[in-house]
Amino acid sequence: MPLSPKRVGSVVYSMAMFVVVSVLAGLLVAGLFVPFAGIAGVGSRAAAAELENIPTAFTTPPQSERSKVLLADGSVLAYFYNENRNYVKLDKIAPVMRQAQLAIEDHRFYEHGALDLKSTLRAFVKNQAASGVAQGGSTITQQYVKMVQIEEAVKKDDDNAVKKAQETTYARKIQELRYAIALEKELSKDQILERYLNIAYYGDGAYGIESAAQHYFAIPASKLSLPQAALLAGLVQNPDANNPVRNEPAAIDRRDVVLNRMAELKLITPAQLTPAKSVKFDRTKVKTTRNGCVGTKYPFLCDYVYRTLLQQPSLGKTVQDREDRIKRGGLTITTKIDKQSQKAAQKAVSKMVDPRDPIISTMVMIEPGTGLILGMAQSRPVMGSNKKKGETYYNYAVSQGMGGAEGYQAGSTFKAFTAAAALEKGIPLTKRYNAQRTMNFSGKTFRNCDGPFKVGGKWTVGNSTAASGVMDMYRAAAMSVNTYFVQLEQTTGLCEVTKMAKKLGVQLSEGDRDLVDYYQNVPSFTLGTAEVTPMSMAEAYATFAARGVHCNPIIVDKIKTKSGKELAAPDAGCKRVISKDVADGMNKLLSRVMQPGATGFRARIPGVEDQAGKTGTIDGNEAVWFAGYTPEVAGTAMIAIDKTKKPFRKGSANRKTNGLKNYTLPHSGTFLEGSGGGDAGMKIYKPAMEAALQGRDHSSFANPSKKVVEGKKVDMPNVCSMGPAEGKAALEAEGFTVAMTQRYSSRPAGAFLGFSQCSGSISEFATIYQIYSAGEDPTIAAERQRKAQEQAAKQKAAAEKAAAEKAAKDKAAADKKKAEQKKKKKKPGG
Repeated sequence: MPLSPKRVGSVVYSMAMFVVVSVLAGLLVAGLFVPFAGIAGVGSRAAAAELENIPTAFTTPPQSERSKVLLADGSVLAYFYNENRNYVKLDKIAPVMRQAQLAIEDHRFYEHGALDLKSTLRAFVKNQAASGVAQGGSTITQQYVKMVQIEEAVKKDDDNAVKKAQETTYARKIQELRYAIALEKELSKDQILERYLNIAYYGDGAYGIESAAQHYFAIPASKLSLPQAALLAGLVQNPDANNPVRNEPAAIDRRDVVLNRMAELKLITPAQLTPAKSVKFDRTKVKTTRNGCVGTKYPFLCDYVYRTLLQQPSLGKTVQDREDRIKRGGLTITTKIDKQSQKAAQKAVSKMVDPRDPIISTMVMIEPGTGLILGMAQSRPVMGSNKKKGETYYNYAVSQGMGGAEGYQAGSTFKAFTAAAALEKGIPLTKRYNAQRTMNFSGKTFRNCDGPFKVGGKWTVGNSTAASGVMDMYRAAAMSVNTYFVQLEQTTGLCEVTKMAKKLGVQLSEGDRDLVDYYQNVPSFTLGTAEVTPMSMAEAYATFAARGVHCNPIIVDKIKTKSGKELAAPDAGCKRVISKDVADGMNKLLSRVMQPGATGFRARIPGVEDQAGKTGTIDGNEAVWFAGYTPEVAGTAMIAIDKTKKPFRKGSANRKTNGLKNYTLPHSGTFLEGSGGGDAGMKIYKPAMEAALQGRDHSSFANPSKKVVEGKKVDMPNVCSMGPAEGKAALEAEGFTVAMTQRYSSRPAGAFLGFSQCSGSISEFATIYQIYSAGEDPTIAAERQRKAQEQAAKQKAAAEKAAAEKAAKDKAAADKKKAEQKKKKKKPGG
């Protein structure tokens, strides 16, 4: 078919331009540049001017590579990437793959320089007959230059730069050529080919030959066979159209083109060609590499890792820089998540609670002294949007800033913070209060950071356990006695108690809210009314286990670059926040909770001598907790109602008002008694911790000093001669607690008998009792009455006996007299 005059003119012009480019290329190779007059007129001058403005240097930044997150055993948890690429050295790529790629793209690669004039001319003739634009004939080096430019533009999210790098103009080809020449002066042919095979896109999300081999054939690039190599080599020209997953016939046709070309070049024999063409594409081998956390085995662990990395300064100055480094930097991020511990934690939670159940449960484990998170499980373990299946995007163990939903009241687990603040203040473990079953604290005076304040309104506190009466801190903790700890908080001060919780690591669900500011005026703080995260509770109890050293919870252990350089990992910021002695006192105190008869006994880990913990149940049984630890691992288990679901949602029909108490979960069938020691402790905490401690050495708690146990000895004011009011004022002025008690005495009921100790040396912060008469001891009165009655009975019996004896004697005398008289009458003559 003859060409039109217009077409002929176009071809002539393009041929002239081709001559210009070729000549300029030759001069580039020679390192020369002179203006060319008279060659294709203005076109040559424009090309020469364009060439003169092109810089000769061409930088080749590291290629984008996927980053991977590893569990403690080295297994992969997740990948993060913008381009799924795993860079490999040339010697890790099968030789047949190198041959196939060169055969179809640039078979004279090792023979020519940056420009292959022969191939360019051949491509030019074909292109002009078809479209009149400059394309094809590019060498591997030129293609690599183009790929680098496109990738760099994509990194910058610059669409215009992407389009410019793909333009089919002679100006761009001249630029590409000059860069290619510069590149071949810097890199060897092998180095260029290696980079080419790693940067090329092979379709279906696979960047680079290693990812492509793994994706399509589930093998490394070093193991590729002839037909596999030919199929991949054919994809580079048009990776979308020839994608074997989407268009298998097109992919096979293109593969056969590559195989024919290899045979034509004598790279393979006819005997190899025929069987290679007969191989079919096996779709079952296709393996998709997940990007991100959705779909991974532990998606919420993964998400916590990702959010942590976004805050890590060593990965970049800004969040955007860090995200780019994570998704393009080829990092290896190692966590200390132990598979055994994580599996056990998840198994324990899932055995109790089905994802569809209307409650939420979590289990978190932390290593004391390092802050490394060992496990983090929740009852809704699948990340997704299908609520009917129990999927969620919330990590219920952490703060909102790290992907959490809301906080949860932790109940009596907070009593530990009151106890720690008390010990720090010098109040000993032997501190005693009369912890009555119910006590009215309405109008009572407490102290915040600004000074004293009175409780407004009515506030009556009752004990949830049967324990009551005068007791020390040991018994109060073991039996979780509310009225004891409210009194202890009153003595210690709310400022000290809230500050203690904060420095141990307790965090509100809203990370920007300050715990002290919000709760220093709330006397119910010791009963666990603050809404906190399960993670921070494990963190706080881990501080006790670490003998007072607090560490921020961290999930990333190490970060390494592709070259093996170690970058700074998140710092746990471990520092001492309470003394060893106070921590040892807490360990001794909370160990009692795990003893027979105490509230935490059912959560006790078998075979472990030293362990401590605290149960927690909130009002209405809407949440139950167990927080515990050994010197090696600290853990927190939590079960709470989901306020958004029936039967706990406000306004729902037949709404359950007593929370988890005596509730059978509808999907798992688990019966909940509504206790921290039984539900959260025995059924979740215990099996999870047992698994986490396997293989670890067990160490012991240290004994606290006598000062922590008994308190510092001080001289008390002499109140021996003082009345109750005067003596109480004098004692309270010195920081002692004054309480009332009664005892039986001979004095009338209500009479003041004196103080339990009125002078001398005594423990600081000791409780001194005003003693009032309860009247006579009823047992003494009863004994006296018994004895009086016994005496009266004896006297009566003696009198009756004497009377009987007298009567018998009188009768005998009368009978004798009567007999004598009768005898006289019978005498003769009488």
